[in-house]
Amino acid sequence: MIPDRGVEDLLRELAPQVLGALVRRYGQFDTCEDATQEALVRAAMRWPSEGIPDNPRGWLVTVASHRLLDEVRSDQSRRRREDAIIAATPQSELLGRPADAEPGADRDDSLTLLFLCCHPALSPPSQITLTLRAVGGLTTAQIAAAFLVPEATMAQRISRAKQSIRASGTTFTMPEASERAERLRAVLHVLYLLFNEGYTATNGPDLTAPQLSDEAIRLTTWLRRLLPDDGEVAGLLALMLLTEARRSARTTPDGALVPLAEQDRSTWDRALIGNGVTLVTEALARGPVGPYQVQAAIAAVHDEAEHMDATDWPQILALYDLLEQLAPGPMVTLNRAVAVAMVHGPSAGLLLLAALESDNRMVRHHRLLATRAHLRELAGEHTAAAADYREAARRATSLPERRHLTARAVRLTL
Repeated sequence: MIPDRGVEDLLRELAPQVLGALVRRYGQFDTCEDATQEALVRAAMRWPSEGIPDNPRGWLVTVASHRLLDEVRSDQSRRRREDAIIAATPQSELLGRPADAEPGADRDDSLTLLFLCCHPALSPPSQITLTLRAVGGLTTAQIAAAFLVPEATMAQRISRAKQSIRASGTTFTMPEASERAERLRAVLHVLYLLFNEGYTATNGPDLTAPQLSDEAIRLTTWLRRLLPDDGEVAGLLALMLLTEARRSARTTPDGALVPLAEQDRSTWDRALIGNGVTLVTEALARGPVGPYQVQAAIAAVHDEAEHMDATDWPQILALYDLLEQLAPGPMVTLNRAVAVAMVHGPSAGLLLLAALESDNRMVRHHRLLATRAHLRELAGEHTAAAADYREAARRATSLPERRHLTARAVRLTL
């Protein structure tokens, strides 16, 4: 059956609301999540031909609740779980259509669900997969395809993540105000990682996995509706839009990587750039300034340059100086080194990179070698640059990146 895009989009929008309603009522995140997925599948099969119900959210909650209750009743070995759910449910709701959540609770439930999926008890990969499944409404098969792993492997990963949530004893409540900011940072980091994996895939034959970056943008857009006054949420969304705007220019028709300096900027998506610039401009004006806003500002400077030589590198360097104060780290230093090289010359950039060569987080990373190769090439050190390109290619796990780096090395030795 060919999926109805309108129905599919609606179901993904309702997925976190329905799951949130069930978890709030029954507890048992893992079984509620399974029941929600069952209801979503049933709706996807029936709604395109039968029509969307007048209250689609209530329909899904009803079907999922009945599925959940049927499951616990059918398994006598889980009598304690049944008793707990029965005790939490009014008798009238066991016999008839369960009452839907109050309309005003949708927002809090959805946000609480996102915080739960990004719980610190979970590893970042588990946070990402659980967010895609529970909040994004993607099926296990869709997530597995996006990450190029077998469906059974992804199912096990999701199952372990749900077991970890249960073992942590976490209740379905918003984090306390004292820890909410820290937990929101974890949520934003998960969405950031998800987007990056889609924009530059870690493994596999393709440079990008558009379904992952598209989903990251969709979820971040949704999160911004929930938290419209948060500058870092707006900053992250702006960063995604400004970066996504270049996607079509990043590869040739045969999938080869095209570096920023060589991209056809006429193919960049000007609508996305305009939206991203507006978002980050408004966020910076409101304050306080955060790392995602600064990264978005850097992306905006790149996107607004008509060609590489028109790039305002002094402004980019100033922004990286600020970013290094707000969120110091080896990747920030790596990118700042490029800006330093463009403003003060490649030798100055290479001096900064030298400090990273003893950093255990970067010493085996192909990006350090690739960046050093680029700066050595700018400095005219072609033999050393070619050696760095070859070693970076050997360490890269993305096939398009490996081919690109190898081609750079070959070009310097001709």
